[in-house]
Amino acid sequence: MRSDEVKKGHSRAPHRSLLRATGLQDDDFDKPFIGIANSFIELIPGHYFLNKVGAIIKDEIKKNGCVPFEFNTIGVDDGIAMGHDGMLFSLPSRELIANSIETVMNAHKLDAMIAVPNCDKIVPGMIMGALRVDVPTVFVSGGPMAKGYTKDGEPIDLATAFEAVGKFEAGDITEEELKDIECNACPSGGSCSGMFTANSMNTLMEAMGIALPGNGTILALTKEREELYRKAARRICEIAKSEANIEKFKLKNILNENAVKNAFAVDMAMGGSSNTVLHMLAIAKEAGVNFNLENINDISKRVSHIAKISPSLSTVHMEDINDAGGVSAVMKEMSKRGEDILLDNLTVTGESILERIADAEITNTEVIHTIDNPYSEVGGLAILYGNLAKEGAVIKTAGITGDRVFTGKAVCFDGQPEAIKGIVSGKVKAGDVVVIRYEGPKGGPGMQEMLAPTSLIMGMGLGDKVALITDGRFSGATRGASIGHVSPEAAEGGLIGLLKDGDEIHIDVDKYILEANLTEEEIAKRKAEFIPVKKPLTSRWLGQYRSLVTNASNGAILKSDL
Repeated sequence: MRSDEVKKGHSRAPHRSLLRATGLQDDDFDKPFIGIANSFIELIPGHYFLNKVGAIIKDEIKKNGCVPFEFNTIGVDDGIAMGHDGMLFSLPSRELIANSIETVMNAHKLDAMIAVPNCDKIVPGMIMGALRVDVPTVFVSGGPMAKGYTKDGEPIDLATAFEAVGKFEAGDITEEELKDIECNACPSGGSCSGMFTANSMNTLMEAMGIALPGNGTILALTKEREELYRKAARRICEIAKSEANIEKFKLKNILNENAVKNAFAVDMAMGGSSNTVLHMLAIAKEAGVNFNLENINDISKRVSHIAKISPSLSTVHMEDINDAGGVSAVMKEMSKRGEDILLDNLTVTGESILERIADAEITNTEVIHTIDNPYSEVGGLAILYGNLAKEGAVIKTAGITGDRVFTGKAVCFDGQPEAIKGIVSGKVKAGDVVVIRYEGPKGGPGMQEMLAPTSLIMGMGLGDKVALITDGRFSGATRGASIGHVSPEAAEGGLIGLLKDGDEIHIDVDKYILEANLTEEEIAKRKAEFIPVKKPLTSRWLGQYRSLVTNASNGAILKSDL
């Protein structure tokens, strides 16, 4: 066992002495040591109960002949951090989480791991850290939140609450109606109930085979979810007690090129958050998989969009997907288009992906459509290119509310606060293209999510009348013609930083085009005069991050000597 390095032999008597101080006894030193990476934090609805989940998992691990060691990572709630400078710390937290897992697991030579994430950057951060350690790892998330209801019985969620602010600003709802939404949009613990970033990543873990079936859809705080935790604990012990399994189920043997492609295919079929692109690119690099932005459109062209989930003009939520057959049913339906749509691959539970989904079936075709009746013949995400995005930009096509071809005049804002003021004051009109720049990984720094501007636009009735482009990123709750991750970003001299109010911008989603209608001569003239804005910082961590981070087309990973 890997842990023998800290627990076997006369020279390890001091190490064993320290471990005895934590409660270990003689027979424990012959058992596998299992790390439990828990993201418990009381600030996040999807995480405040994970201390109890940790206790359940530890109990089951002990019952199955292994020794559990629980440790914690940090977490940022993007919804609470949204709309102020706290959001600058969200994406950087992904790196801290990955580093913390690598540090604890390798410093103590633990044999295997259960990772307990749930929301926002915590999921990809844990996956990235686990890939660096490359021991058998089972992921089991806290589970999705139940959907909420207004007093009139209308299903709502966090996106409803953000958009309600715009509706209140526009005078379309009363303060009483706003309070009703506020009090009921998030009715319980769990990751926010729609196909936002958290639930997108939690479903993709099923697609990659690193989590058990049901991980993305079984509601939090239910008996069914508790049984999933216990199954995960039993499975990691089955693996850890077998030398052959320890080697077979190393994480990189499961999360390989096929797994990455399957994740993107399921993402397309279910219309996941645009943030999944950023995170899966980073995960692919940690896994040593050669996968780039340009590969995504190739997958999108071959995958039908068959599940439309809130916030994509839908009242369907994760619990509805679960009742309709879950992620396995989505994957089974996808596989009917051909063998190259869903690739067979090993899963952490021992069977292959195709074996796992063999008996799955859709039980409600109004919630999960068949491939003969898709919402779209192509997937729910697209990568756009052009002089404004030579290295790519991302749009959640599943969330588009207006035309897929749009040409309009630029209205430019140097940052989100300026954009919010401009939108609220009426500076943005129908037919405009809102440009929000200096919000990329380096320019932000931290590439903060911008749900507030898009929610204001939707709430003010402009969702199908304007487009928005940014070198920043969007919440999974964003909908409308919102294009993010524009690369190169303004802070590194990208054309988005050279735009002026009134410049004509052309978007064609189906042709994957994002262009500024400027001559090469005009662009060269502007570049010669261009000095990027460099925001002043008071945070040492953000300063370190800005100096190391790469742009969104590289997954916003940090530069390394490796």
